[in-house]
Amino acid sequence: MADLFHKQAKDYAETRPTYPQEFFNFIVSKVPSSDLAWDVGTGSGQAVATLSAIYKNVVATDTSQKQLDYAPKFPNVRYVCTPAVISAAAIERDVAAPMTVDLVTVAQALHWFDLPNFYQHVKTVLKKPHGVIAAWCYTTPQVNDVVDSVFLPFYTDSRPYWDVARKLVDDKYRNVDFPFEPVDGEVDTGPFEFKTQRLMSLDDYFTYIRSWSAYGTAKDQGVDLLNEEVSQAFKQAWIGDGEEQKKLVVFPLHLRIGKLGN
Repeated sequence: MADLFHKQAKDYAETRPTYPQEFFNFIVSKVPSSDLAWDVGTGSGQAVATLSAIYKNVVATDTSQKQLDYAPKFPNVRYVCTPAVISAAAIERDVAAPMTVDLVTVAQALHWFDLPNFYQHVKTVLKKPHGVIAAWCYTTPQVNDVVDSVFLPFYTDSRPYWDVARKLVDDKYRNVDFPFEPVDGEVDTGPFEFKTQRLMSLDDYFTYIRSWSAYGTAKDQGVDLLNEEVSQAFKQAWIGDGEEQKKLVVFPLHLRIGKLGN
């Protein structure tokens, strides 16, 4: 997974969405204590700023040092670059001791993981019986009817360059393996629906697309997904007959959240 985002780390850091406070409020309302959070697949730390304000300590891990180099720095956040496959001993040494983590978060990364191996580590490090895991993804951006009418066929054309794991995102994590029990007050583990949004210029929007793993894969195969024809179609949809303005871009969020069984 690290290789897919290594070349686009700067683009990823600059344009990937962060997450609203009400989203984190829902998650942390299900977690009784706030000593330690583990943000797995942190990338360039889109979730870290909020977690660091809530938890006494945060450990944030990723397999890409290049991405971690762009992550925000906080005194109570420890970043660790890990291999894709990590042993239980290495988890205890470099991440967290057994039964010490209040919350495990996975933002837009669960679909890349070796899930049986990962879940075994989660079940080891989470506090018992109240430790919680929250994993979420965001699906394709929504701007307005005109821009989205260009984006949707463009996204369809990009599908041959996505890893097969992307289908789990397109399915809003409905079909991802998630062997945990519903948190208190909920009847299932989701997905629960939220949204995040940010103001973006057309250049920002293009930079976001260039941060896709599919964009890098296509480029390595000699294909420019944002070729001149496509770029002009987006430009016409974005600007029309007026001047370019920043637009509010909405990213739907889909959250799976659960706790350990008794």
